[in-house]
Amino acid sequence: MTDDDGARRVLGAHWCFVAFFIGIAGYYLANLIIAAAVNRNVGEFDPLELRDVGPLLLLAFVPNLLLGLGPAAGSWLWGHGLRADFGLKPTWRDVRIGLACGVLALVVGYLLNLVLIAVYGADDVSDSPLTDLADTYDGDTVWLVLAAVIVIAGAPITEELLVRGTLWNGLSAHRIPPWVVLVVTALVFAQLHGEPTRTIALFGQGIAIGLARHLSGRVGAGVIAHAANNLPPAVLLFVAH
Repeated sequence: MTDDDGARRVLGAHWCFVAFFIGIAGYYLANLIIAAAVNRNVGEFDPLELRDVGPLLLLAFVPNLLLGLGPAAGSWLWGHGLRADFGLKPTWRDVRIGLACGVLALVVGYLLNLVLIAVYGADDVSDSPLTDLADTYDGDTVWLVLAAVIVIAGAPITEELLVRGTLWNGLSAHRIPPWVVLVVTALVFAQLHGEPTRTIALFGQGIAIGLARHLSGRVGAGVIAHAANNLPPAVLLFVAH
């Protein structure tokens, strides 16, 4: 490797880390703004107790969608575009790897949740927020359809661009061992969801989804794995509704 190659690799790592923190900052800033606005206007508000306020259901997903803003902006400004920098557009090989890893993520998450329930009890191990939402929402089905689209397509794209796109590329550019990159990104993925009782299960699912990125070398496979992992909870919205 020449000195120029090394310089380009480090420069790529720099903008990837910048894009990662922009995405994280946008996520938490949006959460703060939405929480402040909602609390100011409706007082004591539980976002899971939604009846005829479907638009607020989508508002809850806005911070998550902003996670992809940093990676997209960084790629357009300093990189070579989302397809070149991350391999975002999945190939058939990505689809095969992604589906296999997505099924693995579902199995891992299910088994880890069973272990946690056995250790701590069902009352201390909360369900996914989607499960709570499905049990309480009694509004127009069209908002559930839009929410399901975000859960299956939107969230996987933005979260994978952030965690297994910019962060993964940035760490890899500094010659971090692949297994360390896999573990670190899985930890960030788990913590990002802000669900303490499900952190261990989310970490296991993050490892499984990360394997798709590792085996393919492309974010597109991770998006497919993530979407496959999110599909059953999204379907549950309609079954419970």
